[in-house]
Amino acid sequence: MTDTSPTTVNRTLSTRLPNSAYRVREYLTEKEVDRLIEAARKRGRNGARDAAAILLAYRHGLRAAELCALRWSHIDLRNGRLHVNRAKGGIESVHPLHGPELRALRSLQGQSPYVFVTEAGTPVTPAWFLRMVQRTGRAARLPFPIHPHMLRHSTGYKLANQGEDTRSLAHYLGHRNLQSTARYTALAPDRFARFWKD
Repeated sequence: MTDTSPTTVNRTLSTRLPNSAYRVREYLTEKEVDRLIEAARKRGRNGARDAAAILLAYRHGLRAAELCALRWSHIDLRNGRLHVNRAKGGIESVHPLHGPELRALRSLQGQSPYVFVTEAGTPVTPAWFLRMVQRTGRAARLPFPIHPHMLRHSTGYKLANQGEDTRSLAHYLGHRNLQSTARYTALAPDRFARFWKD
């Protein structure tokens, strides 16, 4: 007969440290993103695909799942438009596509309905994007480990620093709540630029 009485051992997961224990900040500067894109372009057989994935994730504040689900039917290359379907209940929007993105996307056109595919022709996954961004960050010799969501934070940081208003930034990133967007304006140092007039 098997003993089915409950055990008294309480198993718990190891405690994850705060993000600040792993990296000094949760966003990349524009120059760091450029280094990342350039490193991706030079890595392996799929450099053009990887560089384009980083560029689109950054320019449009895409989450990994949103990037991986991107289909050619969401893209209008002729008129330079990207229909962004947001995950996590976010607001959908249409973003303009500019020269660098259009050039990167045109080089990827193929038979798959998905924009980003593996060599076998299947859609890439968020796990793939995580590994690719981490490896590329090391290849770019960035001073700390990075992850894909940092590209989304980098978008918010750059646009807030550029002086874009919080409501427009919220719509661009698909936030329903302005509090989610306020973190980027709080990080923007340019808002203090005129505090001292020397």
